[in-house]
Amino acid sequence: MYHFFVDPAQISDRRVIITGDDVNHIKNVIRLRPGDEISISNGVDGREYRCGIEQITDCEVVCTLRFIKEDGVELPAKVVLFQGLPKGDKMEFLIQKMVELGVYEIVPVAMKRCVVKLDAKKANAKTARWQGVAQAAAKQSRRAVVPQVRGVMDFCEALEYAAGMDVRIVPYEMADTLDGASGMEGTRQVIDGLRPGQTVAVFIGPEGGFEESEIQAAMDRGMKPVTLGRRILRTETAGMTVMAWVAYRLER
Repeated sequence: MYHFFVDPAQISDRRVIITGDDVNHIKNVIRLRPGDEISISNGVDGREYRCGIEQITDCEVVCTLRFIKEDGVELPAKVVLFQGLPKGDKMEFLIQKMVELGVYEIVPVAMKRCVVKLDAKKANAKTARWQGVAQAAAKQSRRAVVPQVRGVMDFCEALEYAAGMDVRIVPYEMADTLDGASGMEGTRQVIDGLRPGQTVAVFIGPEGGFEESEIQAAMDRGMKPVTLGRRILRTETAGMTVMAWVAYRLER
């Protein structure tokens, strides 16, 4: 079943009106017809609105509300990924998969070992493209919200943004060498301690990993370095690993 997002104001009196680019997609790409059923989310209330297409014009698709599915598909905790900028098109792949896994928000972070360097103009263009990837992934996975992709931050800005979150973890390949390290048992304790309603910050380094000064700065701000096991994971694998563990712990 195809899934679309509309503004809350477009749902009223058992009618849903779809406008914008989705009209052309419905009419000329996937070629839906009156009577076909689709699902709608307004990105706010977590509900899934099941609708039947009533009429398709050049500028709008008019749907009739059939029923509302109350059971939410969103994780009960809000997970924010702070992703060190990777090379090439890896960021698009990361966004797609993390949205499918249930991430709430994504913050691209320019870290010291990032190969990619973006000026303000390029960063804005990239952010707009990445938001489009997030929206497409949210439609495909039938999310109730479209996760927001924030503008690119530097590491200090990212630490400040994460400061008020309930749980803040930094997967780090050298975590076992730090004072007070407790290996995978420590990681399990962090994951097992997650609770509904929390906000969870996950910092993932770029291909070259974190610099020691970044880890120290994170620890000074109260963040918890954890290990993801004995193997070294690629940057595009590490975040998905953590997200899968979080979803397994919290999924209702």
